[in-house]
This record gives sequence, structure tokens and C-alpha cells, in this order.
Amino acid sequence: MNIMLFHSTYGLRPAVEAAADRLRAAGHEVWTPDLFEGRTFDTVEEGMAHQDEIGKDELLKRAVLAAAPYSERGLVYAGFSLGAATAQTLALGDDKAKGLLLLHGTSDIAENASVDELPVQLHVASPDAFETDDWLNTWYLRMGRAGADVEVYRYPGAGHLYTDPDLPDYDAEAAETTWKVALGFLETL
Repeated sequence: MNIMLFHSTYGLRPAVEAAADRLRAAGHEVWTPDLFEGRTFDTVEEGMAHQDEIGKDELLKRAVLAAAPYSERGLVYAGFSLGAATAQTLALGDDKAKGLLLLHGTSDIAENASVDELPVQLHVASPDAFETDDWLNTWYLRMGRAGADVEVYRYPGAGHLYTDPDLPDYDAEAAETTWKVALGFLETL
């Protein structure tokens, strides 16, 4: 598979590159665009402030420009938190998308969004302050109405970005389970 993997609000940190390497070791081609142009952050607050400075439209433009040269190949869009939201937006707008792998995040869904049985897999902490139960229930229903084939995996007690070993949220068991399930998902596409 050809995978476009987007980073979280912390920026393109070592954990994102490690995830890309894990995917490459499983035989996938992976791109990790740097939407923050080299900036990384130690706290979610710093990252969100930078994200706000750039603005949603500019971030989306950077993501589209990063994916455009490869979209004809049929991409699996993937991402961490903010990157998951970005991946979702691009996948729902790309009729050649092969799949959507969301780690730690989702995004709003346009009322007119429509896909043809797009395979979607979401991995999220439970509870997660950024992905509340009410939000996830609504998101799941809207994705289904849009035509997506959605699987959701919840990880009780894990922190928001539980796959990043350099962050306090890290949960080794949940992270390994996530990668095992995600790699299986990618093999089905």
C-alpha cells in the first residue's frame, strides 16, 4: 500500500518516523509530510498554538500539496490526532483513496460527504478528552451515512497519544495492540 502518514500537533517527531519505518518494514511505501516545516513541540498547548498561527486552511493546503503527487496511486491516508483529522479530510475528498487509518483522532464530516465503502479503522483511547463518547458516536453514524466501512478500537486507560513512546500518554500494551490490528487492516486493502 501507498500510505500518506500525517503527524500530530506535536509536529514530525521521532515517533512518527518510527511508525513510518514500522509500516515500511511490513512492505508499505510511506510518506510523512512535515506540515509544520521543521517545527516540533514539547507540549500539546505549544503545538496547538502553532497550529492556530498557521490556520486550518493553510494546514489543509500543505496536506493536499503533499498528497497530490501520489494520489493517482490510490493512497491510504493515515495520521495521529491532528494528522488523523487531516487524513480523514483528504480521504473523504479523494475518490481514489484505498483506506483511512485514524490514530487518536477524527474530524468533522461534511453533510454531503460520500465515499464508496471506504475502509476506515480508528484507534482511540477510552476515555479521551479530545474524542468524547458522544462525539465518537455521532462521528461513527455520520461516517456510515457517508458510505464508509468503519471499525473502531477503544483502549481503556490509555492516554490520548498512547502510541508515542516519548510522551507521558504512552501505553506500550495498547500501542502494540494498535499496530498489530492496524497492520492487519492494511493487509486487507
